[in-house]
Amino acid sequence: MKTIFKAAALVLAPMTAIALTAVPAAAQSKAGIAVADLQRAVGTSAAYTVARTQMQTTYKPQIDAFNARKTAIDGELKVKSDAIQAALTAAGNKPTPAIETQYQAFQQSQQTAQAELQRMGQPIALANAYVEEQISAKLADALKAAMTKAKVDLVLAPDATVSYQPTVDITAAVVTEINTLVPSVSITPPAGWQPGRQGQAAPANPAQAPKSR
Repeated sequence: MKTIFKAAALVLAPMTAIALTAVPAAAQSKAGIAVADLQRAVGTSAAYTVARTQMQTTYKPQIDAFNARKTAIDGELKVKSDAIQAALTAAGNKPTPAIETQYQAFQQSQQTAQAELQRMGQPIALANAYVEEQISAKLADALKAAMTKAKVDLVLAPDATVSYQPTVDITAAVVTEINTLVPSVSITPPAGWQPGRQGQAAPANPAQAPKSR
C-alpha cells in the first residue's frame, strides 16, 4: 500500500471518509423512523478528518518505514511464490515432498512478515483507535440530539434496511452534532492506553496528551 492508512487493513480498521449530502433539517419519516450510518458519521466528522491529516505528519517516519518494509517484504514473498510455482509446473502440477516443504516455508515467511508489519504499524493503529474512541465516547449523545431535532423515535443502520428514501437518512445531522460535541481530539494516546478501556487514567504530564486534532 502507498500509505499506512491503506496498508492498515493489517492493523486497523480504517474508516472511509465519504462525502455526505446535506439533509434538510425538517426531513423525517412519517413513522418516526430514520437511518444513520454511525461509522460513516465518525469517519467524516471534522475531528476525525483533521486527526488523520495530523497523523500523516506526526507519524510520517513510522509510516515511511512501514511502507518501505512492506514493499521489500512483498518483493521477497513474490520471489518465493514464483519459485514454488515454477517448481510445481516443472513437476507437472503434482506436489512433491520438496515442493510441500518449500510451500510450508513460504507460509511461515508470510506469517513472520505479517507479525513484523503489525508490530511496525502498532503506533499508528493505536493512535487511530484513540482518535476513534474519543469521538465514539460522544456518539450516543450526538445521535440522541440528531433524533430529537429530526423528531424520530427509531434509528436503523443502513444495512438493516431493505430500502429507504434519502430524506430519512440523518447521518449528516449526526455528523453536525459530533462536530459540536467533539470539535477536536488528541492523536497521541496516554502512556499505557489500550483501546476499549474506558476511564483510563490520564497521564500526569499534559505533554503526553497532545491537544490537536
